[in-house]
Amino acid sequence: MELIAKERDRLLRRTARALGLSGTATTLVGISLPGVVPVSAYLEALPFFVTLVISQIMVGRTLAQRWVALGIISGLAALTLLRFSGDSQDTDVGAALAPLAAAGIASFVLAARPTVAWVVALVAAFATSTFLVQQASESGWALTASALTVVLGWTLATLTGYWISASVPRASRRIYSIGKAHRAERQASELEAQRRQSARLLHDTVLATLTLLAHSGVGVAPAALQQQAGDDARLLRQLRLGATPTPQASGSYTLEPAVEPVLGTTLESVKQRFGRMGLEVNWHGTGQVLLPSEVLDAFLLSLAECLENVRRHSGVRRADVTITDDATTVRAMVTDAGIGFDLAGIDEDKLGFKESVIGRLREVGGNARLFSSPGSGTTVVLEVPK
Repeated sequence: MELIAKERDRLLRRTARALGLSGTATTLVGISLPGVVPVSAYLEALPFFVTLVISQIMVGRTLAQRWVALGIISGLAALTLLRFSGDSQDTDVGAALAPLAAAGIASFVLAARPTVAWVVALVAAFATSTFLVQQASESGWALTASALTVVLGWTLATLTGYWISASVPRASRRIYSIGKAHRAERQASELEAQRRQSARLLHDTVLATLTLLAHSGVGVAPAALQQQAGDDARLLRQLRLGATPTPQASGSYTLEPAVEPVLGTTLESVKQRFGRMGLEVNWHGTGQVLLPSEVLDAFLLSLAECLENVRRHSGVRRADVTITDDATTVRAMVTDAGIGFDLAGIDEDKLGFKESVIGRLREVGGNARLFSSPGSGTTVVLEVPK
């Protein structure tokens, strides 16, 4: 909103400057014609015109109200001086002064603040400038064409200022709505494209392998079938951890190395996966640890199972994972501030992570410990050997 206000103010300043300078220049040309005003009056009014022009230029750069006040005062002073410049009244004088009042002074409407004091001051400036132009074209009490021009100029300046002030925020809101709709449409398109890619990926790999197995691998060598099944298993592991394999060609996908991958690269995949499901995971410690492939698999899948338990049972949407290591062991501590539970009151045979966490870690020489109490959250410590 601050940027919108700045753009609105910039447009108001530039419009006020352009309108004011054009009106002032027109009046200067008009009174410069021979016989319109005495030379002495012209020279006396010239400093006020210079001050008015400087004020209009400064208003185009800043909305400081002192320049608005100075511009209005100098414009009215020039009008007053030229109105009483001679004994006789000539309609040419009113016509020459009309642009100054209708545009040169009225332009400050666009730059004045919408306060009660400024409204009163602008109404007084409007009445004064209209009266002076009317008096410069003596015709009784009937409004002359010059005076009507002044009224029209002030009216248009006021309407222009209101239109700009109201239209810029409205246009900005519409642009934001269009951008929001575009983002939603793009997200839907990306999700649809991802769904189709996933369907093609499974069709090209796992389903093709299962079809071969259903037909007893007819026409395929056992070694080739075993290799294909191994590739599919690694692909499913990546999907389970939240990665998105990139297709190189039909049936060919980029797979991460199976030997000693860096822990940090796979932790990010787990974080993104649970982030998409609404669980905010904050990571602490180091991820620059090399683990053998089978140890890394057990470690990450156990960690993912702990986070899944947090998502489903803790009642909170945030978990903290701290990774530490020493010369022989890598540890992960998963902590949440959820509802917790009483360990003594749960049958060990029904403990959800008995096999998916403890059993999986023990197969690779690791271990898991669980700490919890009602109302105090839950902490799980996972340990695997390097």
